[in-house]
Amino acid sequence: MGEARSTFEEIESSLKTAAAALRDAGLPFALAGSVACWARGAPQSRNDLDFLVRPGDAERALEALVERGMRPERPPEGWLLKAWDRAEDGSETLVDLIFGPRGIPDVGAVLERAQIVAVAALDLPVVHLDDVMVMKLHAFDEHACDYRGILAIARAVREQVDWEDVRTRTAESPFARAFFTMAEGLGIVGDGPPPHRPTQAAARIRVEGHPGPGPSDRWQAPGRATADAGSVHEHGDG
Repeated sequence: MGEARSTFEEIESSLKTAAAALRDAGLPFALAGSVACWARGAPQSRNDLDFLVRPGDAERALEALVERGMRPERPPEGWLLKAWDRAEDGSETLVDLIFGPRGIPDVGAVLERAQIVAVAALDLPVVHLDDVMVMKLHAFDEHACDYRGILAIARAVREQVDWEDVRTRTAESPFARAFFTMAEGLGIVGDGPPPHRPTQAAARIRVEGHPGPGPSDRWQAPGRATADAGSVHEHGDG
């Protein structure tokens, strides 16, 4: 992961296509990774696009993307599948379907905790920031421990994250402990109450240009909270 480079316009286009495909397949999913952070005000991502799905839905999710014209890839890692969305100019945007991230014992619980957030003019289920940070910190190892990106994200969304919850859930990782040492030294993480958590409520998702089945073109996503943040229009450097 992290090897692909796309323009953010290409990522937005692939996001709409992939979200529509997963929705129309009737699969629970949520936007994850750096784009989930961008939806809450973090810098723009120009790498891959991540979706979280249940382990039992991963193959069907990949089939749904392939049916929309994407090229499948099954990497040797046992926790994700990949699809490549080809643009008219021949460039490709990578879509990761993550179903077994480290640090997340119950993907279903994370999907239930997802919030509906306005992303690129769409109302999408987006992984809670606490869970995003847990997944990101657990992804660090001896071969991938560049903290620049996660520090920039943490600075942008710091008031939206329950850092003590994240610290507790990543305590066994020396890379996570190093992150907290740096974040505290830089004044990104400090003393203070955890952020307000929205109440769980029924919410809806709309994928523009891809009406769902039935009399309404909005798809019901029960049990997910609606985030207070609105659409993010500014594209910062990422």
